Amino acid sequence: MITFIPTPIGNPQDITIRAMRLFEKATLFLCEDTRQTKRLLRLLEERFDMTYPEAEFYSFNEHNGQARLDSLGESFEAKEVVYVSDAGMPVISDPGQLLVAYAQEKNLRYDVLPGASAVTTAYAASGFKEGKFLFYAFLPHKGKERASALAGAMDNGYNTVLYESPHRLEKLLDEIEALDENREIFLAKEISKKYQNYYRGTVKSLNESFKDLTIRGEWVVVIKAKESSEKSLSFTEVLSLDLPPKVKAKLLAQLSDKSVKEWYNTLIN
Repeated sequence: MITFIPTPIGNPQDITIRAMRLFEKATLFLCEDTRQTKRLLRLLEERFDMTYPEAEFYSFNEHNGQARLDSLGESFEAKEVVYVSDAGMPVISDPGQLLVAYAQEKNLRYDVLPGASAVTTAYAASGFKEGKFLFYAFLPHKGKERASALAGAMDNGYNTVLYESPHRLEKLLDEIEALDENREIFLAKEISKKYQNYYRGTVKSLNESFKDLTIRGEWVVVIKAKESSEKSLSFTEVLSLDLPPKVKAKLLAQLSDKSVKEWYNTLIN
């Protein structure tokens, strides 16, 4: 049995009783960082009387994940396997995705426990009323890939959640301001930790106030969807418009996989 267990994103009291009971039973730990996991287990042992497990510990990350599956995979069925990331919900933007795919391919039993997630916590704290949002995780670090990903996050029509490290947050705010200085954003710093803080406002105002702050810790950034008064026509609405065939064919081609010529022939026939 493989169990994917969320760990606290800050405050250790956010651990669940169920998680601790499964930690005690585990015989094999696959961890994003074994040192981080062992520190957490020792802390739970000291503060919450959890029994430290007699288990094997192996790192499992984006670099060695496949090699671990090749060497350890055959033993999973006979052991109580636990996978944990350094903090928060495993598998989401996390190398645990590889392990889920392996369990499905090999028809191994697995379970994913509910638990702490920086994405949903930050979005709930943002106060943005729309229930729909997109999660972009970390943007590429630089170049055209970063610029393209940020443009997508800004203009996809939904509130969008990003992760950002402290040494790149200032750069991100500058980039967002260059695209739309009046865009409203929400920033969550060090969620559930001692220095947790929330900030909401236009990117221009927040960027100005942050010039006097020492930016530390991990950040979640929520970008509010661009407000637009423009109305978009649906495929069905375009099809019903009283337009010349050539004009209508061009519009329909933009909304489908057919070419202008194909739509024109369809319309005139």
